[in-house]
Amino acid sequence: MKLLARLSLVRLLLAGGGVILLAGMLVIGTWISMELERGHIDHVGSLTSLYMQSFVSPHVQSLPGNGPLREVDRNALDGLLSGTPLGRQVVAFKLWAPDGSVLYSTNPALIGRKFAVRPALSSAFAGKVHSEITDLSDPDNEFERKRWSRLIETYAPLRARNTGTIIAVSEFYQTTDDLEQEVGVARLRSWLMVSAATLVIFLLLAALVKRASNIIAAQQSELSEKVTQLTALLAQNGQLHDRVRRAAARTTALNERFLHRIAADLHDGPSQGLALALMRMESLADVCSTCAASVGKDRSVGDEFHTLHSALQFALDDLRAISGGLHLPEIERLSLAETARRAVRDYERKAGLTVPLTVDDVPDAALLPVKITLFRMLQESLANGYRHGGASDQRVELTRSDGQFVVEVTDSGRGFDPQAVVADGHLGLAGMRERIEVLGGTFSVRSAPGKGTVVRAALPLTPLAEDHE
Repeated sequence: MKLLARLSLVRLLLAGGGVILLAGMLVIGTWISMELERGHIDHVGSLTSLYMQSFVSPHVQSLPGNGPLREVDRNALDGLLSGTPLGRQVVAFKLWAPDGSVLYSTNPALIGRKFAVRPALSSAFAGKVHSEITDLSDPDNEFERKRWSRLIETYAPLRARNTGTIIAVSEFYQTTDDLEQEVGVARLRSWLMVSAATLVIFLLLAALVKRASNIIAAQQSELSEKVTQLTALLAQNGQLHDRVRRAAARTTALNERFLHRIAADLHDGPSQGLALALMRMESLADVCSTCAASVGKDRSVGDEFHTLHSALQFALDDLRAISGGLHLPEIERLSLAETARRAVRDYERKAGLTVPLTVDDVPDAALLPVKITLFRMLQESLANGYRHGGASDQRVELTRSDGQFVVEVTDSGRGFDPQAVVADGHLGLAGMRERIEVLGGTFSVRSAPGKGTVVRAALPLTPLAEDHE
C-alpha cells in the first residue's frame, strides 16, 4: 500500500495497463501459436491424404467387405511405401476395415489384428479427414513407440471409384521435424508481430494517460484553488453570520432598554400630568356641581366636568396599561426556567387563568437577549391564544433538544389558518419569528380552524462570543 501511495497516477495506470497488455499478448500469442500448429497439421494431413487417395485407393478397390487384402495389392502397397518419396514422408501406415481390423500395415505383425474403433477412426469412416499429434499410447502403436516419442497421425477415408462409398480408412504417420521447423518460424514471426503491436498500443496508451494526467493535474490545481477560495469565503461568511447574530442580540437588549425608557417616560410624564388633571378636575366638579349655569339642554357644568373626568380616567388607564406592557421586569438575574415562570405568572394575573408550565432539563444560565426573547415570545403567544383563539386550557413546555432549548405553547382554542395570517401581515407572529430567528433559532406555528394551535420556538444554548468591534 505504501508503494502504491508513492506512485503517481500515471505510473499506476501505465503499470496496470502494461500488465494487462502483457497478459493479453501472452494469451493472443499462445492462441496464435496453437492455431498455427493446428492449421499446419490439418494442411499436412489433408495434402498427404490426397496423395493416399490417389496412390493407395487403386490398390484397395477389390476389398470384399471386411475381408483380407489381396496379395497383389499388398505387394503393390509394399512397393509404394518403401523406397519412394511418399514412403520417406510416411514413416508408418495402416489400412483399417470398418470393424477395427487391420487390413494392411507396414508392421506385418498387426495385419489381421482387431482393435477397438476409436473416435478418430469412426470420423474417418464418416467421410472426414482427421489429423493430430499423437503420443503413440494406443495399443496398435507398439511398433512406432520404439522409435518415436510422437508423430503426426492422420486418418483419411478411401472411396470406391464407381459408387464413392468408403471402403477402408488409411492411417499414416509423419514425423514432426518439418512441422516443428515451419511452425517455429511462423511462431517467431507471430510473436514478433504481437509484441510489436503490444508495444505500439502501450506507447499510445502511455501518451493518452500522460495527457489525461496533465489535464487532471491542472483541474486538481484549479479545483484546489477554488476550494481554498471557497473555504475562505465560508470562513468570512461564518464570521459575518456570527457578527450579525451578536448585533441582533445587542439590538434585542437595546430595544428592551429603549422600551423601558419609553415606559418610564410615559409613567413620569403624561401619566403624572393626567393624574394631576384628574385630581384638579374632580375638585372643580365638586365646586361646580351646585352651579346654576347650564352648558346644554339638561346638562350642567358639573355634568360636563364628570364626563371629562371619566374620559381622562380611561385615557390614564390605557396609558398605564401601555406603559406596563412596554416595561420588562428585571429578568437579568433570573434563569431560563424562572424567566418562563415570571412570564406565565404575569399572564395568569392579567387573564385570571391557570397555565401549566413544564420544565425538563433546561439549563439555568443564558444570555440576556435569549431570556428577553423567551419572555416576549411567551407574553405574545399566550396573549394571542386568549385574545384571538378564545383558549382557556393553554400549556407551556420547556425542553432541551440537540444543543437547543425548545419552547412550546399549546392550546385547544378556535385555531386559524397560518398561511392566511401571514398573508394578512399579522405583526404578533412576525415579531416573534423575527426575534427568534435573529438569534439563530427556528420558529413555527401549527394550527387549523377548530383544531387549536401550537407555537414552537427553538433557540441555541451555545452562547455568542462578545463582539468588541
